[in-house]
Amino acid sequence: MARSKVYFTDMHVKLGTNLPDKLHRLMKAAGFESIDFKDKFVAVKLHFGEPGNLAYLRPNYAKVVCDYVKQLGGKPFVTDCNTLYVGGRKNGIDHLDSAYVNGYNPFCTGVHTIIADGIKGTDEALVPVRNGEYVKKAKIGKALMDADIVISLTHFKGHEMAGFGGALKNIGMGGGSRAGKMEMHSAGKPNVNRDLCIGCGQCVKICAHDAPEKIDGKMRINHDKCVGCGRCIGVCPKDAITPPMDESNDIMNYKIAEYTMAVVDGRPSFHISLAVDISPYCDCHAENDIPITPDVGMFASFDPVAIDMACVDAVNAMPPMAGSVLEKHGCHHHDHFKDVSPDTNWRSALEHGEKIGLGSMDYELIKI
Repeated sequence: MARSKVYFTDMHVKLGTNLPDKLHRLMKAAGFESIDFKDKFVAVKLHFGEPGNLAYLRPNYAKVVCDYVKQLGGKPFVTDCNTLYVGGRKNGIDHLDSAYVNGYNPFCTGVHTIIADGIKGTDEALVPVRNGEYVKKAKIGKALMDADIVISLTHFKGHEMAGFGGALKNIGMGGGSRAGKMEMHSAGKPNVNRDLCIGCGQCVKICAHDAPEKIDGKMRINHDKCVGCGRCIGVCPKDAITPPMDESNDIMNYKIAEYTMAVVDGRPSFHISLAVDISPYCDCHAENDIPITPDVGMFASFDPVAIDMACVDAVNAMPPMAGSVLEKHGCHHHDHFKDVSPDTNWRSALEHGEKIGLGSMDYELIKI
């Protein structure tokens, strides 16, 4: 079997060109024009960024993608689904406000912004998962499933439960409705190290489900209420909250792969990942730490598993950024994402994606 092709370009530019030009050339070289966009609805799935977080992708990149789709006769829109946690994207109204503030509005992108699962996160399609082992019918944002073509535009970064956030995380977890996100998170519920906890209550403020409880001045997580979204892990100032040391994170990653399959199966898809501003944690946080490595570049592929694998390899080949969480933790595993979040196993999502026929971890990197 031929290896999946992943196309790459770095972030260097010369006089007379710029990064949007390079992204366009990358997409063209990767075969973007082989897709029939004529009169098709095209969902450009991305993360609009939580207000306060400045690591999210600039809307300039989305405009390049959307302009290219329109040039080829398609009808693009940018989209994402609502979140489980308390924040600026928990419902369709707040989510649109947040997207517009961060530049994802028609004035910047040239297209409309649509919240795929509606105002309350209940507009969903039940989508059968081919070869699904953990999910038989995925709950996907309706507008995302109404599209004829799906393009993922991903900010590649770390993640405190999945290991990293790449194309699969963007499409699978990001494409799930609120109920879908609960289904994916349900197997992974964090615990509190009471020796480290100072009872500050930051986890209470961030939780939408009243799961953190204070007992004798220390916090505990009520697993009957917890949905396992992991937001409390990143917000804890003492790193007292951690995911359980069991297979739950792997199960979440398996479900992410199966949700990704539900979104892309049976229709054209194309994947773009930008390994820039590689923050240690998800863009869902209302803040971002300094990047764990220098910027790497831009990737494009028809294979979501291969592009994630290529991004991991490229980031792991980079030195730690001075002063970053990665430098502080040290490079003990020869795996930057494992060093930042030791309880995670990012391979589980890619291996399961390969197993169910979503894509291949074996790739050929083509530099342009």
